[in-house]
Amino acid sequence: MTELAIGNVTADCAHAADLAGFYAALLDRPVDAGATEFFATVGRESGAQPVLMFIKVPERTPGKNSVHLDLHAPDVAAEVARAISLGAKHVADFAEYGMVWTTLADPEGNLFDIGAKLP
Repeated sequence: MTELAIGNVTADCAHAADLAGFYAALLDRPVDAGATEFFATVGRESGAQPVLMFIKVPERTPGKNSVHLDLHAPDVAAEVARAISLGAKHVADFAEYGMVWTTLADPEGNLFDIGAKLP
């Protein structure tokens, strides 16, 4: 049995505090104290897992996926609408592998999904 566990989900970004604020609002969690344009976290102080960590990078590495979160929700449509109201952009909708999900882009263009199992 492995002893590995997810400690953080880290996003390379242009402005750490701003992007942390987007995900904090989306997940209804506070941004941890001390957030700056260079480094911010969501969940570290509250003990939420996994901790979301945002780190400013000078340039995105071509071909490197900066972040991809799969978020689950009982009401996908309502959460997609809420994400869009917070600044996300709709990319595409899918229904495969026993799941339905919507792919969105956060304010910095990172893709994430909101989905649920098919009934």
